Amino acid sequence: MHMADALISTPVALVAGVGAASLLVVASRKVSKIKRADILPLMGVMGAFVFAAQMINFSIPGTGSSGHIIGGILLAALLGPWAAFLTLASVIIIQCLIFADGGLMALGCNLINMGVMTTMVAYPLVYRPIAKATTIRWRIMLASVLACIVGLEAGALAVTFETELSGVTQLPYVTFLSFMLPIHLLIGLCEGVASGLVLCFIASYRPAMLASVNTEYKDSEQEDKKSKSTKWILAILSAVALIFAVSFSWLASSDPDGLEWSIEKITGNAELAPAVAPPTAIIPDYDSTFSGVIGGLIVVALIWGICIILFRSKKSVRSNKN
Repeated sequence: MHMADALISTPVALVAGVGAASLLVVASRKVSKIKRADILPLMGVMGAFVFAAQMINFSIPGTGSSGHIIGGILLAALLGPWAAFLTLASVIIIQCLIFADGGLMALGCNLINMGVMTTMVAYPLVYRPIAKATTIRWRIMLASVLACIVGLEAGALAVTFETELSGVTQLPYVTFLSFMLPIHLLIGLCEGVASGLVLCFIASYRPAMLASVNTEYKDSEQEDKKSKSTKWILAILSAVALIFAVSFSWLASSDPDGLEWSIEKITGNAELAPAVAPPTAIIPDYDSTFSGVIGGLIVVALIWGICIILFRSKKSVRSNKN
């Protein structure tokens, strides 16, 4: 669902960019107030996990299209909506700047379509009310599937609206929408099942890692330091992310993703214009065997850097007040 610059006008890009940047500022402030002892390592590991998982496009049978997970619901279920948005935004920004995945001008739109629609809309409105503060497996699975579908459908709707509002393409709005919604419904269903399986696994072995169970680890810092289960789960997720990162080239489908497929169905070409890579894109189109590993490490470094700055700033403010 990464939008290219060819779909977006400058005014729409500016409005979306300002909106996304404003939400990132709010998210940064919210994350600095989180009292969970495991928030920093969990954000880093899950950021790398989602980055690697997004590189693997899975085929949608009978359509000639493919899809990849967004990861917003999975992140929000573990980190809460604000930390999830900040983590997913880090992934999307690195994908754009380093790998030229998604247009630079369209970055704000991509942050809103993939990040906001999943972590800020689908999670609080769909996942939380269904999953509640429980570890009941069927609730978690149902919540994951429905929330992922709603998040991707909302994102697909936003893509078509932003494209129509921009007016720089000849894509008919109703026709574009009629392709985008059904294909992303199927992609959302697949992502929902995958996310639900991961969350059910975590609920079985370390339920306290679920944000809906413990929104704040107020008195559990010492307990978490002694907990081996949290470390093991983080290690397992890190190992899976590494496997995805190394093997994505032969696991990924070569079919166009949902957005490209929709454009191709209308125009006969998956791209409206040749993509222009940002000057910072050192590995355009993930053109390296180690793209997944490199990208995952950069995402972890970025998330850790942001969080360290936020938490240190918070401590400095407290010290000055005292």
